[in-house]
Amino acid sequence: MSEEFDEIYRLYADKVYRYILSLCRDETLAEDILQNAMLKAFSNIKSFSGKCSVNTWLCTIARNEYFNYLKKTENKNVSLDENADYKSENPEERALSELSAVEILKLVHALDEPLRETFMLRFYGDLKFSEIGEIFGKSENWARVNFFRARRKLAQSLEKEDFI
Repeated sequence: MSEEFDEIYRLYADKVYRYILSLCRDETLAEDILQNAMLKAFSNIKSFSGKCSVNTWLCTIARNEYFNYLKKTENKNVSLDENADYKSENPEERALSELSAVEILKLVHALDEPLRETFMLRFYGDLKFSEIGEIFGKSENWARVNFFRARRKLAQSLEKEDFI
């Protein structure tokens, strides 16, 4: 059992960590939440039914751990980190990569839910649309539509601010 979980940790910890980091923007906190989420997953491995991917299951546990942390600390503000790593695959993302992390996160955090979290899961967490849909208990198409809407709103914000 321990060897299997070691393999799961090796395969998924980095993706889950990046997802948590995209939520909290604090490396130390992300590491703590990752450890708590993995411990919880290890303790509840028998409850994993296989209806979703292991990555989705772990990200859901990590997301819940993060929200539990926020509830406990009553700190609803997500800190901004200036040292984030961004992709640049399309015009909006290239524009985002040229901005400082603070400017980017201000634009992203200005999005309404669930657009903000859908964007973060896809862009920062590198999750598939099907996995994002599973996290929210929605369809893959729902995740695609919300990601599209989030990108469109970010592009509008970038144009409004004269970044594009």
